[in-house]
Amino acid sequence: MKFKFILTLCFTVVTFSSPAQSSKRPVSIIFDSDMGPDYDDAGAITILHAFADKGEAKILATIASTKFEGVAAVMNVFNTYYNRPGIPIAVPKGKALELKDFQHWTDTLIANYPHKIKSNNDVPDAVETYRKVLSAQPDKSVTIVTVGFLTNVSNLLQSAPDKYSKLNGIELVKRKVKQLVCMAGGFPSGNEFNVNRDAAASQYTFNNWPTPVLLSGFEIGRKIKTGLPLIHNKSVHSPAKDVFRISIPMAAEDSAGRMSWDETAVLVAVRGYESWYTVRKGKIVVADNGSNTWQDDDNGTHSYLIEARPPSEVQEVINNLMMHEALNKKK
Repeated sequence: MKFKFILTLCFTVVTFSSPAQSSKRPVSIIFDSDMGPDYDDAGAITILHAFADKGEAKILATIASTKFEGVAAVMNVFNTYYNRPGIPIAVPKGKALELKDFQHWTDTLIANYPHKIKSNNDVPDAVETYRKVLSAQPDKSVTIVTVGFLTNVSNLLQSAPDKYSKLNGIELVKRKVKQLVCMAGGFPSGNEFNVNRDAAASQYTFNNWPTPVLLSGFEIGRKIKTGLPLIHNKSVHSPAKDVFRISIPMAAEDSAGRMSWDETAVLVAVRGYESWYTVRKGKIVVADNGSNTWQDDDNGTHSYLIEARPPSEVQEVINNLMMHEALNKKK
C-alpha cells in the first residue's frame, strides 16, 4: 500500500548500462513482497511468472516481508497455478509487520485455487531462505526484487555465517547479488509506504547494501493504471483476474485501473529500464520517520527511474503481461 508523498522537481538525468539487458540468459530473481495489503503485488508476481514462462526470468524464491496468516498460502497459489509449486516460500519469523488484506482477495484465492502450503508455519524463515538460496547461486548472478518492506533484506545484511555459508550477510550479498531492485521511495524526495513502515530496516538497507540499487519510486507507478483489460477479457481465467475483479470496484480511485507500483519493479528487473526510463545516480537517504531525500553522486551505487516515454507505453506492456495464464491450463 503506497501512501502519499511530497515530490519536488529534478533536472539532471544520466544513464548507465542495465545488467538485465546485457545478457540473453534468464534473470535469476528472488521476489520479496508484502503480498496482501495492496493488490499490485498480485500483478507483479503474475508478470514475473509470465517472464519465467517466456524464458526471460528464473524464479529462485518468493518471500513475504509481512507475516499475516495466509501470505505463504497465497504465494503458493500463484506458484502452483503457474506450474512451479516447488519454488521456495518463506516468511519473517521474528519482528515484522503483520498487515492484512482488507479487500479479502487473498481469502478468495486460497479458497478457490490448489495449494499445498496452508499455513505460515509450513515455511521457513525469510533470512534462512535467502542465505540458502543465495549460497547455491553463481557469483554476481542474482537480482533481488523488493516490492514491500525492507525488513528481510535488512535482516539478511545483518545475518551471521551459518550452515549454508561461512560469509556474513553483507559478504554473501556482495558475492552473490548483481543488483537490488526496489519499489521504494519518492524522488527526489518523498514519504512512501514501503520505506516508512519499517524505517529502521530501510535506513540500514540503503546505508549498507554493497551492490547496485535501482529504485522505482511512487511517482512512477502512480501514473500507470492496469487491470481493466484483464477483468474485461472473458477468455482469461486466472488468480490475477480474480484479484483485480474483486478489488478494483472497491475504490473510486481505481476506476481507471489500479496504480501499478510493484509491476514496474519486476518489469525493469527483468527487461531493463532503457526502453522507458533514464536514471539519476546518487544515494537515497532515509530519515528516522521514514521519509526520504536524495543526494546526487555520479559515482553513486543507487539510481532511481525517471520517465523517458509516456506511462501509457508501460501500462500497455504490463496489461498484456497480466493476461498470462498457466501454460497447461485446461480450456
